[in-house]
Amino acid sequence: MDVVLFDMDGLLVDTERLWFAVETEVVERLGGSWGPEHQRQLVGGSLKRAVAYMLEHTGADVDPDVVAGWLIEGMERRLTESVDPMPGAMELLTALRDEGIPTGLVTSSRRPLADAVLKHIGREHFDVVVTADDVSHAKPHPEPYLTALAMLSADPARSVALEDSPNGVASAVAAGCRVVAVPSLLPIPEQPGVTVLPALTHADVGLLRSLVG
Repeated sequence: MDVVLFDMDGLLVDTERLWFAVETEVVERLGGSWGPEHQRQLVGGSLKRAVAYMLEHTGADVDPDVVAGWLIEGMERRLTESVDPMPGAMELLTALRDEGIPTGLVTSSRRPLADAVLKHIGREHFDVVVTADDVSHAKPHPEPYLTALAMLSADPARSVALEDSPNGVASAVAAGCRVVAVPSLLPIPEQPGVTVLPALTHADVGLLRSLVG
């Protein structure tokens, strides 16, 4: 196994509840209302897509860059307070480090938000970090994962990506990775090259190795 690549929001750390709170604040500021059915439309997507959806949903005439700034500011404020790793996440990262297996963080979030999360869980757990600021195309495009693989000189067929959303899974599959999916807000069906688990606590180094063997 060459490398293991981790998504961030909803997979590595429990930030979906924080995103929901911030999204609700921003949409109310735009004059609309927000519910779980709206959040599900954005899972695993880019900030640009989220802003476009919110403006379409509310019909507000506000500069998209302003709305993006509200979202980032709201998340940064919450992330400075605390970030909870998902069950099993830190144990798996530690086990991979003990085995000498390179790891990467591949997230659709912007660099400031990734940095805020890494201050809590430790930047030292990752050999590379790829954010939305580092690519031209967000998930489900394969570019985020292809970028991380290139930085690590890794063979996609011998690399495993861990994801929680259909967009993320599609990105990793298109990049040629083997994928472990731990669904958060949206279901992820079994498909070739994708192993679906109920939680990260069910993943260990042996299982990940078996996917590329």
